[in-house]
Amino acid sequence: MPQVLEFKLPDLGEGLTEAEIVRWLVEVGDVVAIDQPVVEVETAKAMVEVPCPYGGVVTARFGEEGTELPVGSPLLTVAVGSTEGDLLGDLSGKGADGAESSGNVLVGYGTGAPAARRRRVRPEAISAAAGPVAEPAPVPVMAPAPDPAPAPVPDEVSGPVAVVSPLVRRLARQHDLDLRQLTGSGRDGLILRADVESAIRAAANGTVVAPSVPVPVSPPASRPAPVSASVAGERIPLRGVRGAVADKLARSRREIPDATCWVDADATELMAARAAMNGAGGPTAGPKVSVLALLARICTAALARFPELNSMVDLEAREIVRLPAVHLGFAAQTERGLVVPVVRDAQSRSAESIGAEIGRLTEAARTGTLTPAELTGGTFTLNNYGVFGVDGSTPIINHPEAAMLGVGRIVPKPWVHRGELAVRQVVQLSLTFDHRVCDGGTAGGFLRYVADCVEQPALLLRTL
Repeated sequence: MPQVLEFKLPDLGEGLTEAEIVRWLVEVGDVVAIDQPVVEVETAKAMVEVPCPYGGVVTARFGEEGTELPVGSPLLTVAVGSTEGDLLGDLSGKGADGAESSGNVLVGYGTGAPAARRRRVRPEAISAAAGPVAEPAPVPVMAPAPDPAPAPVPDEVSGPVAVVSPLVRRLARQHDLDLRQLTGSGRDGLILRADVESAIRAAANGTVVAPSVPVPVSPPASRPAPVSASVAGERIPLRGVRGAVADKLARSRREIPDATCWVDADATELMAARAAMNGAGGPTAGPKVSVLALLARICTAALARFPELNSMVDLEAREIVRLPAVHLGFAAQTERGLVVPVVRDAQSRSAESIGAEIGRLTEAARTGTLTPAELTGGTFTLNNYGVFGVDGSTPIINHPEAAMLGVGRIVPKPWVHRGELAVRQVVQLSLTFDHRVCDGGTAGGFLRYVADCVEQPALLLRTL
């Protein structure tokens, strides 16, 4: 007798408590294999394909695309076991009991199993598979509440909308914008955030925009009204990446007694060394080395001399934990917000290897395909805010790390060089550090070594 099993949104790790449905990969009536991805969700860390631990026929889905679900809530139900025509025996590799599962869903990355060819089963076959009502299934399944009838959509604008990001959908809803009226500038007509913002500006300037279908958004009844509910203005929920960043920065400020020191450095020789590296070797040379990669290599050399800054504090044990490996995070601004991809074992990499990994992770951040593993576990962060055209900053430490190096823009400035005034390429470096792990002398020594390597790159030869 077939069984109907309920698959709940698994714990995706790193303390994530909710996820937003981006795209369903299966429909009701589809035959799925064990470990086949069934839904793509967006967490505060990354986009994740969630595999189902059961093989069988999908009998129900819970939540529409764009819906946010807490961990542990139902995702879908699957009818498992033999039915008329052997519903799934061949696909799952199971017999009539069929209720076994892989146990591989609580990982947050997908299992990498090949996706099975999608098959559909007649609804009457699914009904027959459920068996007599008097025989309970091993896992109770609650039927989903019927969705309210959607507002009518004109025939000329009906059909699928080329939108992946729920952030883009939310932005369109907030401005009563009908996504069906837009032409996406992304690959295969994908509608990007820039397309929505352009349409919003056009509407504000009086350009005629087709009427949209309003989507009512009501706050959850269980949440109390905010104290300042009477204050007028646009309200932007602190959810997803933005919410996760807000929580982490607030915790950093609460728990870490941070201090900042900074220094100006003459980066002229560093820029010359980079130009020489990238100019050598001709057409057979490898990829060009970026300034960020050189600064990252300098950081790993400095952390080898000052390991106190590659550590974290265990509050419960009241101990400082010095970490053996440098997992170097770097701040990257994306459409989804600020993310910090991590270069693993940076201490054993060359500048070229670090640069290649930074390039790969940056592209994944841009496309929203970073995995939770690539966004967690950092031990030290490098923040190049100079790309925004600013000289200095006092970075907030990426909790639970102990320090962050900030790098401003490199610009020509008057500088005393060899006793004479000259125009040199100058950069401001700032180090924010946890005062519990070290005193100002250690932090100053680290920052001074970094500045010396920037001014005299030949110092790195001693550590290569």
